[in-house]
Amino acid sequence: MVREQYTTTTPGTSLERPKNEYIYKIGIYGWRKRCLYLFVLLLLIILVVNFSLTIWILKVMWFSPTGMGHLRVTKEGLRLEGESEFLFPLYAKEIHSRVDSSLLLQSTHNVTVNARNSNGEVTGRLNVGPKMVEFHGQQFQINSKDGKPLFTVDENEVVIGTDKLRVTGPEGALFEHSVETPLVKAEAFKQLRLESPTRSLSMDAPRGINIKAQAGNIEALSQMDIKLHSSDGVVLLDAETVRLPKLPEGTRGGSGISQGLYEICVCPDGKLYLSVAGVGSTCQEYSRVCQ
Repeated sequence: MVREQYTTTTPGTSLERPKNEYIYKIGIYGWRKRCLYLFVLLLLIILVVNFSLTIWILKVMWFSPTGMGHLRVTKEGLRLEGESEFLFPLYAKEIHSRVDSSLLLQSTHNVTVNARNSNGEVTGRLNVGPKMVEFHGQQFQINSKDGKPLFTVDENEVVIGTDKLRVTGPEGALFEHSVETPLVKAEAFKQLRLESPTRSLSMDAPRGINIKAQAGNIEALSQMDIKLHSSDGVVLLDAETVRLPKLPEGTRGGSGISQGLYEICVCPDGKLYLSVAGVGSTCQEYSRVCQ
C-alpha cells in the first residue's frame, strides 16, 4: 500500500504540491502470492473431489433416511430385502421372511444354527450339511400349523403324533425291537405282511388280538411251531370249515397200534382235544375232557 502526504495551505498562498513518496508496503507479493493461490486452488479441488466421492458412495450404497441399500430400519427391527452375504456370525432374536416369499439359508459348506443360554453355552444346534442334517439337543419336535406335535424325539422315546403313519418304501418298515401300536393296516388293494426272517414273531395284547381280512386270505407261515395261547379265555376259530390238509394219516394195521398218531376231536362246545388214533374214530361225544 502507498501512503501519500498532503499539505494544507491558507487561501491566497500558493505552494508547490510535493511529489508522492512511498512510506512502506503491506501485503503478499511475488512467489508467496502465487503459492497462496495455488494452495487455495488445491483445497478447492480436494473439496470438489471429496464432495463428488461422497455423492457417489451415497448413490452406490443406496443410503436413505430409513437405511442403507436393501437394509431398512423399521419399528419392528431390521428388514433386509434380496440376497445378502454374511462373512461373520449373525446374532438375532428372530428371523422370518416376508409373507409372500420363503426364507432361504444357503452356504457352500453347511448352515449351522446355535441356541445359547445366559452363560454362553450351546444348548441346541442344528447343522444342515451337504450329506446329513444333524440336531444336538435335549428334545427335537416338529409341529403342525395349528401347533399339534407331529414328531417328537428325546433320549427316551420317539413319538409320532399324526393320525396315520404311512410307509411307502417297497421293503416296508424294519424294526429291530418291539413296536407298540393300536392298529396295523395296509393300503387298499395291497397286502399286509408281518415277517421276522431269522427270529420269532410275537404279538401280545392285554385284552385280545383281532386279525381281519375283509377281501382276502390270512396266512401264518413258520419254519418251526405256531402257537396260539390265551392265558385267560379261549382261542376262537369262527369259520364254516376248518381244514388241516397236511395232517399225517395212519395206514391200516393191527388193532391197538397207534403208530404215534393222534386224532383231533371236537367237543360240542367247540373245545379241541387229542385222542390216540385207532382203526376207527376214537372221539367220544361225552368224553371226560369235554365235561
